[in-house]
Amino acid sequence: LEGKTLAMIFEKPSTRTRVSFEVAMVQLGGYPIYLSANETQLARGESLSDTARVLSRYVDAIVVRTFEHWKVEELARYASVPVINALTDLLHPCQALSDVFTIWEKLGRYEKVKVAYVGDGNNVANSLIEAALRFGFELKIGCPEGYEPDKGILERSLREGARVEVLHDPKEAAKGAEVIYTDVWTSMGQESERESRLQVFRPYQVNRELIEVASPGVLVMHCLPAHRGEEITDEVMDGPWSVVFDQAENRLHVAKAILEFLMR
Repeated sequence: LEGKTLAMIFEKPSTRTRVSFEVAMVQLGGYPIYLSANETQLARGESLSDTARVLSRYVDAIVVRTFEHWKVEELARYASVPVINALTDLLHPCQALSDVFTIWEKLGRYEKVKVAYVGDGNNVANSLIEAALRFGFELKIGCPEGYEPDKGILERSLREGARVEVLHDPKEAAKGAEVIYTDVWTSMGQESERESRLQVFRPYQVNRELIEVASPGVLVMHCLPAHRGEEITDEVMDGPWSVVFDQAENRLHVAKAILEFLMR
């Protein structure tokens, strides 16, 4: 991607997403430009449509990490260059691609793999549902009542043939699983709910007891950052089941693949 430029609009802070895309762009010979929430005129009221039109004159692609999903869609509608969703409150597709790649890397396949996602039905869970439809793995989601994944995404994926089941018993979700996946219980923007969420989600911790109901040789995944002692124990995070840090590394390789596919 020599001579190519990537704009990175980040309204949400990030470690893995920012570093993986910046390093990917540099290693492919291009140049990334990082723009935090306060470094564009968006913070002062410039419209997303105008921003998209202007940036399209300067750069070859735009990466967006934001809260509201409609912002990514608005940028994509008005940009004349590719727009990459690097996370919204609704979806985290780049993470899901890295997750599928990690499963394939470790198991040699992803079709019909039994995946259990245990925890909050958040953007990561929503993207895993869409990935289950496209890649053919079986997904059981174990979450508390009232914290299910997006209803529209789930219903659409089921109509189109996804093998996804939402359960409220974490052990039932994890039973026989080849992969157990979790994420934080309190996402960015939900800090005021933290204490109540800790109580609701406590039975959904990924610990040795949950591992024991899964398939022998189960892999444990986490998109990070992890709150050790909450959604996952140190024993599991650092144990022989964990592929968490290989999964994190794969964010870089997948970022390269996305950029090369869209920008070459």
